[in-house]
Amino acid sequence: MPENQRQETRSFEDLRIFKEARMLANRICTLTRTEIFSRDYALSDQMRRSAISILSNIAEGYERETTAEFARFLFIAKGSCGELRAQVMLAHDQKFV
Repeated sequence: MPENQRQETRSFEDLRIFKEARMLANRICTLTRTEIFSRDYALSDQMRRSAISILSNIAEGYERETTAEFARFLFIAKGSCGELRAQVMLAHDQKFV
């Protein structure tokens, strides 16, 4: 994270993107605990893993020492977003949501 941005945010918890990813992860965890998802443990588990990966990569990237590393972890988080979107689509197709 660039030094001037680190002065504005004391930790990754202050980042808006982290706050939104945390809300998303909590929503996915709540959703996949519903009874209908018990029919497909693999999908519900993978959805939780993807959501947690988004959150975790934002946090880990922020804690790295360089802007380039932070950007790399944000790209990884973006990939996990795509993965989660595809899984939500499949859950919709299967009438889970």
